Amino acid sequence: MKESIEGIERFVSPGKGRGLRVTKPFKVGELLFASLPYTYVLTASERGSNCEFCFTRKEGLAKCGKCKKALYCNVKCQKGDWAMHKLECGAMIAYGENWCPSESVRLVARIIFLSVSLLLSIPPSLCLSDIDDVDIEKREMNEGDIASLHQFYSKNLDFPSKTALLTLFSQVNCNGFTVEDEELSKMGSAVYPDVALVNHSCCPNVIVTYKGNVAEVRAVQDMTPGEEVFTSYIDLLYPTADRNQRLRDAYYFTCDCKECKTKSKDKLKLKVRKRNKPPGPEEISSMMRYARNTIKEFRSAKQILMEMCQLSLDKMGEVFEDSNVYMLHMMYQAMGVCLYMGDWDEAIRYGEKVLKPYSILYPPYSMNVASMYLKLGRLYLGLERKLSGIDALKKAMAIMEVAHGKDHQYLIELRKEIEMQK
Repeated sequence: MKESIEGIERFVSPGKGRGLRVTKPFKVGELLFASLPYTYVLTASERGSNCEFCFTRKEGLAKCGKCKKALYCNVKCQKGDWAMHKLECGAMIAYGENWCPSESVRLVARIIFLSVSLLLSIPPSLCLSDIDDVDIEKREMNEGDIASLHQFYSKNLDFPSKTALLTLFSQVNCNGFTVEDEELSKMGSAVYPDVALVNHSCCPNVIVTYKGNVAEVRAVQDMTPGEEVFTSYIDLLYPTADRNQRLRDAYYFTCDCKECKTKSKDKLKLKVRKRNKPPGPEEISSMMRYARNTIKEFRSAKQILMEMCQLSLDKMGEVFEDSNVYMLHMMYQAMGVCLYMGDWDEAIRYGEKVLKPYSILYPPYSMNVASMYLKLGRLYLGLERKLSGIDALKKAMAIMEVAHGKDHQYLIELRKEIEMQK
């Protein structure tokens, strides 16, 4: 972390290791601190709409004169990115469409360059104490990434030992951040040493959002001096057992926050239908296994079919209420399928069914809720339902003013979008 961030200090958090706590009060929506990335990459699908260097979203970006693939706002941004882009420019030309390193590979290449060529130390917050616990599947993925690293970057970098690379990939995969826009669409990946010091809680008191490639940490609860800073590493929609399984799989720990101890929302999240003959524990457990497997298949499917959505919803709906998180997940996926197919009315129907439970189950000022209001608002406007569209966008704006700050470019654009409808 920087030597000093006003109102924030490092400390040893009991049972968690390094952490941050506040030394002065912070109100809801107030910025605790902003963090520049140690290194970062724009995701490939955003090329053409976002600047490679500052992540600004705009039209008329200028191409790199050599590879013709990286795009920039102007000469200043291109020069600012050249130290990193030159690691890839030649390989992008040589390999053409076959240049396809993962974002983890690109981040590791940049970390090696920064630590060796510029003599910058690898941030201590990239340390993992349980590296040996990485499972076989992840270790094989890391070894595949090492092969890709050698393939695409060997002309420009000297690599440390394989053991050191395995450790570095595990560290990046565990401590890297996904940079998202206002609708939670991925813009890129980055390493933020300061933000990586913030520990996890399923009852977070801050939210991390992005202004270009800069991470901003804002309060979503009023905070008093001495209070530890907590964010959420995962989607909080799911019940306690699922959340902790995700934490174990990705971060090698389980959470002991108040919500995980009390499981206060689990009953609502796993609500079942009222029937003449209530489903027994085995039927509920069986349906949960089915739901988890279906969601897993859905995430990995190349061709998502509406029929699969509806069949799954019909089957789960025999036991689960619509507010059950597994139903919500499948309805969210169904909404995405409808958007892909251009069926706006059905997309709205699914979105409306998801929104109310989201507002109850997610913490205050959740971007998951804001992004749903944004999606619905823009769908309403597209179908000339102006009043509903403006109302939804205003509700998104109220959340985003806390999560992003009132002067964020997303809010400026959103206000213009609303004004144009009046």
